[in-house]
Amino acid sequence: MKSLWNNFKVAFAMFSKIPMPRADWTKENMKYMFCFFPFIGTVIGALTMLAVYAGLYFGFQPGFVTAVLVLVPVFVTGGIHVDGLLDTSDALSSWQERARRLEILKDSHAGAFAVITAAVYFITWYGAYSQLYTSENIKAIGIMSLGFMVSRCLSGIGVIVFPKAKADGTVAEFSRNSSDVISRNILILYLVFLAAAMIWIQPVWGIAAIVGALVIFVYYHHIAMKYFGGTTGDISGFFLCICEVGMAVILAVVSNVFVM
Repeated sequence: MKSLWNNFKVAFAMFSKIPMPRADWTKENMKYMFCFFPFIGTVIGALTMLAVYAGLYFGFQPGFVTAVLVLVPVFVTGGIHVDGLLDTSDALSSWQERARRLEILKDSHAGAFAVITAAVYFITWYGAYSQLYTSENIKAIGIMSLGFMVSRCLSGIGVIVFPKAKADGTVAEFSRNSSDVISRNILILYLVFLAAAMIWIQPVWGIAAIVGALVIFVYYHHIAMKYFGGTTGDISGFFLCICEVGMAVILAVVSNVFVM
C-alpha cells in the first residue's frame, strides 16, 4: 500500500500543481504512476462541475463562469500539457526534418505558431463552454468532466504503447520505470468504465464524445509517427489538449443539434 501511495504522489507531483507529500522518484515509486494519472482528471472534472453549479446557484454572469471553466485545467496542472501543445505546434509548423523538429520541442522559446495556437486553443475552449454553460446542458458538462479522465487514460496508453521518439526523453524514462502491461490494462479498464458512464449519462452525446476522443487518439499516433518517429512528453501533452478541447466542441455541437 505504501508503494501505491508513493506512486499516487509522484503522479500528482509530476502532472499537477496540487501539493503532495514528498516521495522519492525511484523506479518502485514510478512503477504504477500512470495508473493514477487519470485521477488528476477527476480533480479537474469535479472542480468543473463545482464551478458550474456554483455559477448557476449564485447567478454569476455566463462570461465569468465560462472563463473560470476554461482556466480550471490550467490551474490544476500548471499548464504542463499546454506547454507540450505549444512546443509541438512550433515543431510541426517548422516543416523541418525530424531531427530538427525534435530539437524545437526542447527549445524553451515560444515561436509565432505557438502564440497563434495558444490563442486558438483558449478561444475554442471559451466558445465551447459558452455553448455548454446552461442548466439544460448539465449532462453534457458532466460528460466533459469525465472526458478529463478519458484524455489522460488515452495519453497514458500512448506513452506506454507508442514507440519513443527519444531514448533519453522524459517519456522514455517514465516508460522504463513503469509496469507497462499492468498499467496499460488498468488504463484500458478505466477507459471502458468511463465510456460506459458517459453513454449512461446521455447515450448520443456520450458516444459522440468517446468516438471523438478515439479519432483524435488515432490522429495523435499518425502525427507522432510521421513527423517525430514516436511520442515524447510534449507530443503527449499536445494530444491531451486537443483531445479535451475536441470533446468539448463535439459536445457543444451535439447537445445543440440533438436536444434531449
